[in-house]
Amino acid sequence: MRRTLPIVVALTLLGFSTGCAGDSGPVSTATTTTTTTTVTAPAAAPADEVTPDATSSAPTADSPTSAASAPAKPASDPQPAPPKAVPALTCGQLAGADLGSPKAPFYDHTDHIPLLDGIWNGEDGTGVALQKPCATGDLDGDKAAGAARAVVVRTGGTGQFWSVVFWHNAAGKPAYRTVVDLGDRTPVTSIGIAGQKATVVWLTRSDDATMAELNTRRTSVYRLSGVTVTELSHTDTPYTP
Repeated sequence: MRRTLPIVVALTLLGFSTGCAGDSGPVSTATTTTTTTTVTAPAAAPADEVTPDATSSAPTADSPTSAASAPAKPASDPQPAPPKAVPALTCGQLAGADLGSPKAPFYDHTDHIPLLDGIWNGEDGTGVALQKPCATGDLDGDKAAGAARAVVVRTGGTGQFWSVVFWHNAAGKPAYRTVVDLGDRTPVTSIGIAGQKATVVWLTRSDDATMAELNTRRTSVYRLSGVTVTELSHTDTPYTP
C-alpha cells in the first residue's frame, strides 16, 4: 500500500501535464505592433559659433538696425556772422570833414568844401569855421551814430551866419548830408541827439528887435531823412543877455 501511493501520484501528475499540452483550444493570432519613435538630439554647435537666440535677434536701441531706421537729422545751415558794429562818429573827426554836395549845397557851394582843422577859407574872403556845440547819435535809424555840429560862415562884413550841419556815418567816417541855416548872428548854445531827433538850442530875436539884440532862446527839434531836415517843433522863452 505504501509503494502504490507514490506510483499513483506520479501517474496522476503525468496525465495532468499531458492534458495541458494537448489542449487544442483556439489561440489568438492578433499581432501587437510596437512603433518606436527615434528622437535625434541636435548636434552641438562648434565652440566658435554662436547660436542665434530669439531674444538677442530683436533690434535694440543701440543696434545698427535701430540706428539705420532712425531719421537722419538735417544738417544745420551755418549761421551768418553778426555784422560788425560801425564805430560812432566823434566831434573831433568833423574837423577834417567835407561840407556841401550837389544834392544839398552848403549855402552857395555845391562842391565839397574840405575842412582843415575845422576851418575853410575861400578865395572870395568867405570863411567857414566849426563851433563848439556838437552831438553824436543815430539820426536816420541805421543804428550808426552820425553827428550834428554848429558852423559859422563869415562873408567879410559884420554878418556871422550860424547853421547846424548834419553828417551821416559812412563806415565810421563822416559823410555830409545837409545844413540848416539859422540866420545872421544867432549863436547855437547846445545840440543833443536822442530818438533819431536833434534838439538845437539857439539864441534869436523877436520881430520888433534890432539885429544887435538877442532876446529869445529857441529850442528847435529836427528830424533828418536823407538830405532833408524837417523842423518838428520849436519853443521860445525870453532871453536876457
